[in-house]
Amino acid sequence: MMGIEIFFIAVLLLMAFAVMDLIVGVSNDAVNFLNSSIGSKVAPYKVIMVVASLGILAGVTFSSGMMEVARKGIFHPQFFTMPELIMIFIAVMVTDILLLDLFNTHGLPTSTTVSVVFELLGAAVAMSVIKIMQSNGDAMALGEYINTGKALIIVFGILLSIIVAFISGMVVQFISRLIFTFDYQETLKRYGAIWGSIAMSVITFFILVKGAKGASFMTDEAIKWIMAHTLLIMFLIFIVTAVIFQILISFFKVNILKPIVLVGTFALAMAFAANDLVNFIGVPLAGLYAYKTAIIAADPLTITMGALSEKVQSQTLLLLIAGAIMVFTLWLSKKAKTVTETEISLSQQEEGTERFESIWLSRIIVNMVASMMSIFQIFFPENIRKLIARRIDPGKYKPLKNLADRPSFDLVRASVNLMVASAVVSFATSMKLPLSTTYVTFMVAMGSSFSDQAWGRESAVYRVTGVLTVIGGWFMTALIAFVTAFIFANVIFYFHVPGFMALILFAGIMFMKNHKKHKGRAEETESLKIFNLTQVSDAHMAISSTFDHMAYLLKDIRESFDVTFDALFKEDIDRLTLERKKVKQIQLGANIIIANIFKVLRLQQKKDARISFKYAQTIRRLQKLSDGHRDTVARSCKHIGNNHKGLLDVQIEELKKIKICILDILLKVETSFKKKEIFNYQNIIDQYQYMRELANQFNQSQIERIRKDESKTRLTILFYAIVGNCLMIAKQNIKLLEIFNESFKFDKELSNSYIKLDSQ
Repeated sequence: MMGIEIFFIAVLLLMAFAVMDLIVGVSNDAVNFLNSSIGSKVAPYKVIMVVASLGILAGVTFSSGMMEVARKGIFHPQFFTMPELIMIFIAVMVTDILLLDLFNTHGLPTSTTVSVVFELLGAAVAMSVIKIMQSNGDAMALGEYINTGKALIIVFGILLSIIVAFISGMVVQFISRLIFTFDYQETLKRYGAIWGSIAMSVITFFILVKGAKGASFMTDEAIKWIMAHTLLIMFLIFIVTAVIFQILISFFKVNILKPIVLVGTFALAMAFAANDLVNFIGVPLAGLYAYKTAIIAADPLTITMGALSEKVQSQTLLLLIAGAIMVFTLWLSKKAKTVTETEISLSQQEEGTERFESIWLSRIIVNMVASMMSIFQIFFPENIRKLIARRIDPGKYKPLKNLADRPSFDLVRASVNLMVASAVVSFATSMKLPLSTTYVTFMVAMGSSFSDQAWGRESAVYRVTGVLTVIGGWFMTALIAFVTAFIFANVIFYFHVPGFMALILFAGIMFMKNHKKHKGRAEETESLKIFNLTQVSDAHMAISSTFDHMAYLLKDIRESFDVTFDALFKEDIDRLTLERKKVKQIQLGANIIIANIFKVLRLQQKKDARISFKYAQTIRRLQKLSDGHRDTVARSCKHIGNNHKGLLDVQIEELKKIKICILDILLKVETSFKKKEIFNYQNIIDQYQYMRELANQFNQSQIERIRKDESKTRLTILFYAIVGNCLMIAKQNIKLLEIFNESFKFDKELSNSYIKLDSQ
């Protein structure tokens, strides 16, 4: 039997785990209260962060009542001894840190509430089964150890919150948009004060009045007074804020949606801290309380922990320290930004580069919803449908021309997201139900974006795929949390200290791998930012930026071709596999440039029609170019990966000549775009003509090799595909150079001297 000293060290480790869990937990949950303010760009980033930080510090003092969930919400502590509970808590914390860090690495928001609930359930079930086996009991006794009633209520509340949050966000956003429209400047003057005062009253009711019971600094007398004067407080807040907002609108021309969104950010950060702090430090604090209770007993290692069932008031200072760690993490965590970007990308009003591809299920869902909406319209008269359509027409949305300052959605939607989500979360906190703030805020945001028609025909399947991916991750969270905590609890019980050390080593290795993976993903994302178009107000400058971006793209393709050819010649599957992974990044770059071209075309005037026609052809040229590069890399990787026969020596020599030509053409065109001058145009034409002559020669040689059975079918297909792709890529580069010259009129005579290429 282990001595009491071991469990003192274990409690210290639980405190260290609490700090680590706060860090990984806030990295995941920051999206809950930052997405609306950052997505709408309501204020400078630092101002938003300061407001959210103050909300967190205020919210942690309201979380005292939630701490009971970790002590007695999932299991009955009176049936466990202190050592058994410490083992459960350690298994939970190690699992929680690993699981949240994994989701943070991949930029997916998951639920810290769901993770800790199912971790507690998994570890408690493991320890209960061990106790039953040791006492020769039966499986029916498991219900005596686990608080199944409370656990089921928590799980049901979490699942119900998904539906409630989505519907609430959708309905409130629809009503708000119907009132204010997308061009809300005028309607805001008429209804803004009333709407804002209602929003402020709702926030006050759910956070101050309903949350007061859980505040660590509230006396019983103060709580009773608040409960007795709830209606008076609500009425005074409504009147005062309505007057203040009307004054701000009428005399100071203030857009009151901005203070509402900032107050909502504060409120949701406060609600998050009040509801979710238990997920990070509730388990360690329960372990500390169990240890303190045990050591004053005559036999600390065998006494049962019935004392944990009693109500315990958390210390305000301890909660504030936890809040300070959360704030520190909020400002410094790079993973928090990654998770936030995922949710904002799924909510953006305009079309753009989508992070997720479509899947069959998302296509089915989109088709079903479209069919249901068509049927639903039958029940409303045409004049009402037209009235509603005019009020909620997204075509009236007027985004800023400067893309760098353009928000993902407007302030009306941002304020709805914050107010609805904070109300739902705060109400659950007052009922001591640890529902998931991630589920609520995410589904509210998805509901409001759906109502705002942000999921148009061009983006719906991709957005739905993203939502399904996130929700699928939530269910995986529950399963992984339960199974992992169950296994870890068994490892700690049966292997004691060596088992615990093995888990720590495993956790360290996983942390390093996740850090390396996230760093790589961050570098990829950063490299794509070079293709972002920051200014489209001047069409000529925007076109110039397009060719700057294409220069970078051609550089990436040129370097990739160089590596791919050499790896193919040497049959180096590892290098080819790496290049195949890079293909996706190059494709994304090409897609971003194409999306930018669409934005520029919308800005060009009718007098620029001739230039627009030429410039628009860039899209087709880029698609062919990137497809040719992708096909070459994919074919080479697949051929070598399937262990087919490598290229013949004579084929290698022939492809080396093709390689020299295509790399030279790519470099010359890249240089022209970069320096905004056309260099050696005739030399590029000569290179292309030379490539065609080489291709004809190699075609004859390849036919002879086929006749002599020297080149097998798969090898022949690969050879012809590479030569054909290189010719096509060279041609597209010349076409791009023509468009480049036409757009900037470098040489009028040059326009008449283009080589007559075929019409592909």
